[in-house]
Amino acid sequence: MLTQLVLFAQEGQKQQGFQAFEFPLLLLAMFALLYFVVILPGRRRQEKERQDRLTNLLKNDKVLTAAGIYGTVADVSDKDDVVTVKVDDNVRIKMTKASIVLNISQDERAKADKEKQKAQKAK
Repeated sequence: MLTQLVLFAQEGQKQQGFQAFEFPLLLLAMFALLYFVVILPGRRRQEKERQDRLTNLLKNDKVLTAAGIYGTVADVSDKDDVVTVKVDDNVRIKMTKASIVLNISQDERAKADKEKQKAQKAK
């Protein structure tokens, strides 16, 4: 039994290089590592930022909807997932918060805050 193990170990040392099945497994392992280290955390961060934007919707914020409609938030319902967007003088559309793609006013406020912080650091 012991001699068979020794012979098996010696045969394993003779074979060098990749086997036919090792290379695809290596590629699969590298892709899995890339996915879990780079792609997944990026998606989670983006989803968190999107949820923060939707929860911080305020009245009179300029927004862009998924349908490509620019408008102003007229009313935000805290109980339901409903937002009323004013498109024109007498045109208001009720939609879900998830259909808001971009909060233009919030982005402008964030940009102004960054510039203000930059100016304070420069002093």
